[in-house]
Amino acid sequence: MGKGYFFDLYSIALAAGKEIMSVYKDDFAVEVKADDSPITVADNRANRVILDGLKRLNPDIPVLSEEGNETSFDERKSWQKFWLVDPLDGTKEFIKKNDEFTVNIALIESNYPTLGIIYAPALDVVYFGAEGVGAFKLEHASTAFIQDNEDLLRKSVRLSGIGSKDVTRIVASRSHMSKETEAFIEEIKAKYGQVEAVSSGSSLKFCLVAEGKADFYPRYAPTMEWDTGAGQAIVEAAGGKVSRYEDGARFFYNREDLRNGWFLVENNH
Repeated sequence: MGKGYFFDLYSIALAAGKEIMSVYKDDFAVEVKADDSPITVADNRANRVILDGLKRLNPDIPVLSEEGNETSFDERKSWQKFWLVDPLDGTKEFIKKNDEFTVNIALIESNYPTLGIIYAPALDVVYFGAEGVGAFKLEHASTAFIQDNEDLLRKSVRLSGIGSKDVTRIVASRSHMSKETEAFIEEIKAKYGQVEAVSSGSSLKFCLVAEGKADFYPRYAPTMEWDTGAGQAIVEAAGGKVSRYEDGARFFYNREDLRNGWFLVENNH
């Protein structure tokens, strides 16, 4: 299924990004949700575009979105397939205007991500990948004049997830650097020698691992399922892995509690 959806999701993500950038260029109000996380009109506009696009694409696949209506676990626990959406990942980065925010869309099947797309509208770069197909990157995404699925694949660069052999790179959050993350960096230094820290916002951290610009992304701080689904799909399609901190098992989705536990992202090293 994955490959056939690439062009459609690319088109939806670009449309959402256009809405986000129309807000980004001007002054905008910031509200605070019940969980103390920030939200702007850009989050809501992008969410509407994505929900409309996914409904047209396949009305039979339900959607779980950060900004959508809350769906109870009793309702969604029977879902074998659903879209997992963060219309504006990195709202804090958006507010800071540092360009490192993204649109995230993932397809979850039997609790695991099989397809994902991440679009960074301010950087105009899109990453996408699917199980059994591979992972890809397209720069200048909004002006690439993509006509169909094959055209998208032809103009994109395939990601191998293989990093440098000379230095080990660890990507960490700009907004969340925990003591545990710092301890992990020290462990890697002891094991591999030279270590370089790479900072990035939002789900772009997954993308750096997928394209081999980072070897590890330890996340020992809170996230939600919609923050990670698309990134995991892309990393795994590039040959990497995303595992739970507590037991090393593959990260899975549609849990009763949508808050993620700690995890580690590794490239194809």
